Amino acid sequence: MPMTSTTFQCTLLRVSSLFLAAGFLCMTSLSLAATPPLSPPSAPREPKDVSVHGDKRIDDYFWLRNKEDPRTLPYLKAENAYADAWFAPHAALKEKLYQEMLGRIQQDDDSVPYRKGDWWYSTKTMQGEQYPRHLRRHAAGTDRAFDPRAKDETLLDLNAEANGQPFTRLGDAAVSPDAVRLAYSIDHTGGLDYVLRVKEVAAGAVDPWQVEQASSVAWGSDSRTLYYVTMDASKRSNRLWRHVIGAAGADTLLYEEKDEQFDIGVGATRDQKYVLLTSMSKDSSEVSAIDAAATPQSFALRTIFSRKANVEYHVDHRAGAFYVRINDTGRNFRLVKVDAAKPDLARAEELIAARNDVSLDDVDAFAHHLVVTERVNGNLQLRIVDLERPAGSHAIAFDEAAYSVNATGNAEFETGMLRFVYTSLTTPASTYDYDLASRERVLKKRQPVPGYDPALYASERITAKANDGTEVPISLVWRRDMKRPGPQPLLLYGYGSYGIPMDATFSQSRVSLLDRGVVFAIANIRGGGDQGRTWYEAGKMAKKQTTFTDFVACAEALVGRGITRPEMLAIQGGSAGGLLMGAVVNLRPDLFKAVIAQVPFVDVINTMLDETLP
Repeated sequence: MPMTSTTFQCTLLRVSSLFLAAGFLCMTSLSLAATPPLSPPSAPREPKDVSVHGDKRIDDYFWLRNKEDPRTLPYLKAENAYADAWFAPHAALKEKLYQEMLGRIQQDDDSVPYRKGDWWYSTKTMQGEQYPRHLRRHAAGTDRAFDPRAKDETLLDLNAEANGQPFTRLGDAAVSPDAVRLAYSIDHTGGLDYVLRVKEVAAGAVDPWQVEQASSVAWGSDSRTLYYVTMDASKRSNRLWRHVIGAAGADTLLYEEKDEQFDIGVGATRDQKYVLLTSMSKDSSEVSAIDAAATPQSFALRTIFSRKANVEYHVDHRAGAFYVRINDTGRNFRLVKVDAAKPDLARAEELIAARNDVSLDDVDAFAHHLVVTERVNGNLQLRIVDLERPAGSHAIAFDEAAYSVNATGNAEFETGMLRFVYTSLTTPASTYDYDLASRERVLKKRQPVPGYDPALYASERITAKANDGTEVPISLVWRRDMKRPGPQPLLLYGYGSYGIPMDATFSQSRVSLLDRGVVFAIANIRGGGDQGRTWYEAGKMAKKQTTFTDFVACAEALVGRGITRPEMLAIQGGSAGGLLMGAVVNLRPDLFKAVIAQVPFVDVINTMLDETLP
């Protein structure tokens, strides 16, 4: 992948976390300098009653929430000093790991161009630059082919945008239907403070109009009407606006989401017939449609189906019909088709029924086919539905036991080609073009990783038996020539929250662990979305304890199979995965040698009850 500033920052974070993981290897396979005895700082205990709803709770460290307390900053500095002192004897290894990881990043890199209308779009990162350039070039001939000899036109140079700024991150980037303008948002603070602007691409001129705290954007079909969403002070996306290029007066507020449980977002359908406003909470959603050709005089916001507790749905459009992925009759979603003019769920045509063993994760509508992303046995699968010959539907086959695949870069509505990106624990991200008629796939690019040979590594998927008998998948990867017949060091990663799956994907920095004889494993525990919505709901709310006991079961299975031993086992999780780390290390402190809790979300009740937090 290109060496962007985000890549660079993530590399630094991975160096730190992977070095911590390597720290426990000093008792196994690595020879590290002896760490001098250290005493960590001890925060004073000041009991504070934080009881709520009759639940008696005392927080001894509540005072640390106060940044203005004169003891807070010195204490944090003491924590940092302790960490620095612990790492000091290992500075040589830390630098070696960093240089290894940096060496696997090809800094001069291009993305695979994709076509939209009469243009091919791509990104390019130059040697020595921190950020990519967003480019396009005009399509050639009546078949709008990619011309390798044509010159690129710069849509947006993020290096120029970053000049003199402490931080730069691109949010949205949407080209108008006539390809004349670019709407884009950039954050220069790192606090999700995105500023939305509009640029005339050919002239390179940026309109003086701009909007702060923007979170999503979509163009109307006239290429002058811009719909955008802004956030409130708590970073909740709550207001939809309309801006008309060149029009006098203030922008028009079209909708405000009053329910604090919901965030909103706006986007256009692939056929550009509708702009969709989605209101989404953790358990329900509501989609409203705007005719993309609407004028201020003809504007109407039509709700497709009213929100309902515990029902989520997602919408795409084709040929006068909305294709709706909805979990009203089954938690893993079904697919129905309704009249776009008068959507009526009671009269919907069911195209794919809800299934207990298969999760319907996504549906993309094209002129002649649907691309259905399903999750089967924990792996993603792409199924092609030929709308003119439904009996000809088929799934794209993949060979590895654990992998991830996503349809991406498919901006054209009228097409016979599908682009997808495939990756696994041993295979870097690989971009393919798939001919829907011939079923031939062509590898367009594999993420370059200097010095990496995939033949040296192997992966597999095993299962652990949870307390209730459920089989929980575990994905593993190791270096072939360093695989021992007996136990060896192992890093077990887990998350298990918010329905977010931990799919098996490639990591450049992880290679440094594998090359030192460490096995890496992912526990696909409940609470995540690894096997669909039912898998998520089996580890949330009153069932949250299942997330923790699933992870313990995975660790026990790895020990039971002789792959590792507790004194060789490190575990890692971040944010909600940090909550997982805090829970399991208290449940089974005897089972783990080292724990990496990254930005751990462990003060859950106090945090969730604080309405001032975003």
